[in-house]
Amino acid sequence: MDLLEIKYENLKEYLRSLKSVATAFSGGVDSTFLLKVAHDVLGDKAIAVTARSLSFPKRELDEATAFAFDNSIEHIVVDSEELNIDGFSKNPTNRCYLCKSELFSKIKAIAQTKGIENVIEGSNSDDNGDYRPGLMAVAELGIKSPLREAGLTKAEIRQLSKKLGLPTWNKQSFACLSSRFPYGEDITPDRLRMIDQAEQYLLDLGFHQVRVRFHGNLARIETDENGFGAMLDGKTRDKIDSRFKEIGFTYIALDIKGYRTGSMNETLNQ
Repeated sequence: MDLLEIKYENLKEYLRSLKSVATAFSGGVDSTFLLKVAHDVLGDKAIAVTARSLSFPKRELDEATAFAFDNSIEHIVVDSEELNIDGFSKNPTNRCYLCKSELFSKIKAIAQTKGIENVIEGSNSDDNGDYRPGLMAVAELGIKSPLREAGLTKAEIRQLSKKLGLPTWNKQSFACLSSRFPYGEDITPDRLRMIDQAEQYLLDLGFHQVRVRFHGNLARIETDENGFGAMLDGKTRDKIDSRFKEIGFTYIALDIKGYRTGSMNETLNQ
């Protein structure tokens, strides 16, 4: 048995020890894998809970709903509008803490009404190295993190997801749309819609991994190497320029460093 198989078995054993779980389910790579394994191990004692808000694109909600339905997993969608949280719209550096505190409190309440013993979430061992204030809420509320407990990295989760035949094994990484704003920049419903529409347009054009970062009237596009190749085509750039201006941006820039998670955190150490 190789190391990855050992981690996988440890994950299943840990989930089995929890007896019943409500999974914070976004439909992304990590939470889909976690939900699948939890349901394989615990059956109907594993349910999924997904938050609906302006920071969460409809396509992501639809994909999460479809996965739960296709796998006969009980799925609850709860409204959790972050913009209603006191101070959230001002985008402080602890924004994720404010959001996760409310979300996990709601999931805990749902779990209690269902007689479920634990709430689990899908952070992985790679998340230990970045600025993640949301993990403070996880610790304070007693939320379990089975993927971190098993020491699984994102790459390993993708590998195991592929073995399990999950459609998310090669899905692009996603974070809530509120992460597209520099700290201190106001987050509003209109601005979230601008980001959502801009990223959806790039995905519709065939881009795989993208972020559109909001800098006032400027949109800063982060993409992967394949995206850089697509940007070499003048017609593609013209389409993006035209559509982004329709959305409300004046200037459109391509970040030469490319896509990376947590790029807005780069200012924290300056």
